[in-house]
Amino acid sequence: MDVVSNYKLKKGIAITPVKFGISFTTIHLNQAGALVHIYTDGSVHLNHGGIEMGQGTHTKIAQLVANSFGLPYNLVHISSTNTSKVPNTSASAASSTTDLNGAAALNAVSKIKLNLENFIKKKYRIYNYQAEYKDKHIIFGNRNFEFKKIIQEAYLNRISLSSSGFYSTPKINFDKKKFKGRPFLYFCYGAAVSEVTIDTLTGENVLERVDILHDAGKPINPALELGQIEGGFVQGQGWLTIEELNWKSNGQITTFSPSTYKIPAVSDMPKKFNVEIFKQELNKEKVVNKAKTTGEPPLMLAMSVFYAIKDAIASVGNYKVCPSINAPATPERILMSINKIKKKLENKNER
Repeated sequence: MDVVSNYKLKKGIAITPVKFGISFTTIHLNQAGALVHIYTDGSVHLNHGGIEMGQGTHTKIAQLVANSFGLPYNLVHISSTNTSKVPNTSASAASSTTDLNGAAALNAVSKIKLNLENFIKKKYRIYNYQAEYKDKHIIFGNRNFEFKKIIQEAYLNRISLSSSGFYSTPKINFDKKKFKGRPFLYFCYGAAVSEVTIDTLTGENVLERVDILHDAGKPINPALELGQIEGGFVQGQGWLTIEELNWKSNGQITTFSPSTYKIPAVSDMPKKFNVEIFKQELNKEKVVNKAKTTGEPPLMLAMSVFYAIKDAIASVGNYKVCPSINAPATPERILMSINKIKKKLENKNER
């Protein structure tokens, strides 16, 4: 079907870029703590100040610690956040949870590694070699120590195998009164192209295709990052197209839960959904794994859906009238916007 000349169905397309700053703008929240233990069986336990809510923070921090010790992932265990272990935690928000708590965990790891390395060097008279942690071994030049055995040996020699860690984000400062300073350590970048079809008789819309390219630096876990990008986009799509809020005349909100307002479902996903992580650039700042977060930034990529709908509405008036429509672009609002354009054109023709 020729959608361009079709009187009922109209297509729209839009591209929107995203530049999203990462850090709490309330400066004192940019801090985190962690607690790391190594046990004599060679396993690692850690606790940090971040809340796992399905975003993969525990998984990524466990991967960071496992990689730092040269251990497989299954030897690192994380317990739920507990302020008796890590006090004064900052909120798990601002897309900074892994950056902050991952760095705090690695700070604790570095202290334990220093204890271990000093013990090994002194006992085995090793000089002028840096330690390498790889495949469950600690390597100094041509000397190789199995991780589990050297941990047991360190314990018998009363070497500390536990440490707290701390991290505070460097370089940031911001004066809210003067509105000057550096509020963010770094920025996330991305772009999305969305293609939609609207029904001019009903106002219904279909998201035909989405192409996303998002900068995640050197991702800690690419599969998790892709999930965050896709999920964030669909969440933003719902925010801009179906999640309409309503209030009573006394100010009481009526759309207070998923039972009273619509949220995006599987059927709302784009028919074609192409997502890629930009692989040519690392994070230039000193952050864990040289990665960039993918928590909140991808939500903004859904702006392209709203503007694609607006482009499709504009085609009704042959792009001579700028559509008037507020988010969310529900079928009712799309239809009202189309009718406004038709009315304006009719008034012009009458003159």
